[in-house]
Amino acid sequence: MLSINNLSFYFGSRPLYQNANLHIKPKDKIGLVGANGTGKSTLLRIIMGEYQPDEGNISKSGDCTIGFLNQDLLSYVTEDSILTVAMEAFERENAIQKNIDRVIHEMETNYRDELVDKLARFQDEFEALDGYNMQTKTEEILEGLGFSTSDLQRPLKEFSGGWRMRVMLAKMLLQKPALLMLDEPTNHLDLPTIQWIENYLTNYEGAIIVVSHDRFFLDNVVESIVEISAGKMNWYSGNYEFYLEEKSLRNELQQNAYENQQAKIRQTEQFINRFKAKASKASQVQSRVKMLNRIEMIDEVVDETAKVHFKFKFSSPSGRNVLMLDDISKAYPEKEILKHTTIKMERGDKIALIGANGKGKSTILRIIAGNEPITGKRELGHNVNFSFYAQHQLESLNVENAIIDELKQTGTDKSETELRTILGCFLFSNDDAFKKIKVLSGGEKSRVALSKVLISQANFLLLDEPTNHLDMQSVNILIQALEHYEGSYVVISHDRHFVSRVANKIWYIEDYQIKEYPGTYEEYETWKETREANEKLSAPDKKNTVAVKPVEQKTLSSHSEKKPEQKDFKKVSQKLQETEKEMSDLEKMKIKMEEDLAKAENYNHADKLKTLNEKYRQISDKIKVLETEWEELVVEMDGIKK
Repeated sequence: MLSINNLSFYFGSRPLYQNANLHIKPKDKIGLVGANGTGKSTLLRIIMGEYQPDEGNISKSGDCTIGFLNQDLLSYVTEDSILTVAMEAFERENAIQKNIDRVIHEMETNYRDELVDKLARFQDEFEALDGYNMQTKTEEILEGLGFSTSDLQRPLKEFSGGWRMRVMLAKMLLQKPALLMLDEPTNHLDLPTIQWIENYLTNYEGAIIVVSHDRFFLDNVVESIVEISAGKMNWYSGNYEFYLEEKSLRNELQQNAYENQQAKIRQTEQFINRFKAKASKASQVQSRVKMLNRIEMIDEVVDETAKVHFKFKFSSPSGRNVLMLDDISKAYPEKEILKHTTIKMERGDKIALIGANGKGKSTILRIIAGNEPITGKRELGHNVNFSFYAQHQLESLNVENAIIDELKQTGTDKSETELRTILGCFLFSNDDAFKKIKVLSGGEKSRVALSKVLISQANFLLLDEPTNHLDMQSVNILIQALEHYEGSYVVISHDRHFVSRVANKIWYIEDYQIKEYPGTYEEYETWKETREANEKLSAPDKKNTVAVKPVEQKTLSSHSEKKPEQKDFKKVSQKLQETEKEMSDLEKMKIKMEEDLAKAENYNHADKLKTLNEKYRQISDKIKVLETEWEELVVEMDGIKK
């Protein structure tokens, strides 16, 4: 469908791509990943024709239509309603509708047979294009993206940039291009909307290329990963989790090959240095010199997984009770947020506040910080010292300061080397530390403000969307920092990987109350799904289909009544033994595959390596399935009375 051949593209004198190749087939679902600055967004613009390659070419089939969602669309503003803007996707249908309206208007004063025939043709084509349902389709998409029915007739200009981006996304989804390119589509979206888009894209009939720093999103949507590294596009067949596993394996094989090659080079150089002065060895020495000149060098693996080499400390810990919100109510003239809610935090609580946009999550953080008028009582515990990160905190940065000086003013005892290390983790490398705040972009200012919060002496952090404007490597740094942080915090984030790593409790807003789930994000999601399923079963129209678990009767049973239980136990026991044997056989196969993957001769054959990796993944996946089955069988056996 689309082929990129020997692409080279230079940004100034720096090459972003050198002889890079990529072939996209219909229905491919590709995640485009790589460190900031490697050219992910640039590649999408090259494909769109906005940038011209310095070398190579891009060819596409005649039926390859392209849709490109990017952050530039945030600036589009119009008086038209969002429904009208989204329905612009139906270009042909709208043109036919205008023709139908024109012909009907003309027939009011001039009823001719040819007009009747023309109207019939337009109506037939309109029906063939399913034009009569285009408004319904548009409403479904917009409401799926979080808009209420009452929003649909509001002008686009009334919405914030994030909501305008949703309208542009709706329009693009309705156009259904053969190739849909999405640059950070989850920015400005809440969790319910992200999950809706995931479901939609999973069933999308065309090809997709996604640039995203949301690992969960990539895992749920894409089937291949293209990593941009060192000017090349490296293809991995699988989602992001598979990419990480396979990349680790490839890196291990490459590093082994590199070390073996370096050892051979050292031996050859020693021979040359030892015998270059001996005439009898001259031909052998020259042969080895030529061999060194011809050798194709294997690159050493660069460790791209940055690790935290510092700890975020505070001068004194808080008391046991960190926060109490007692009988809190909060409402705006047009919206009620909280109603008589009570909740508390204790030292060591690491809380993720999650939910749909518009529920009041950021308002709750401001209430905790004491920045919102409320009814009720807000009380911080003994010795609690908090620091607040949010987008509005950018205003407190001194625009005349250099970045490094701004961090020094937090009162931290960290050295300049430590501060520069921290800035490096958040994408400010080398001389970037001496840039003035006033020349930074909004995203760069956000990263400076986040760095200031993390190095403060606060034992209680309030973090509102801290992962915005961070790439995956920087998100990983933030995760490590919070995992080692010994204080307490409340964080708002729509990044599920981030939340799953940093939260030990979940807060959510329901019925104008802050409610707590005392567990991890994965446990919360499982609990939520179970609760929603039970609610559906308990609905009035389903009341007769509720499955009630039978209560175990602790009564004496006759010998004949026990036989079915004994039979069930024997059956489950046999199944358990069969599962254990199958797991054992697969484990042996897995070990053999690992030995094959470690062989140097396989490393140099990409196709063979890919086949081995695919078989290895299939075996590993099967083992995981069997492990789950084994656990279920053990539980089932425990529940059967012997």
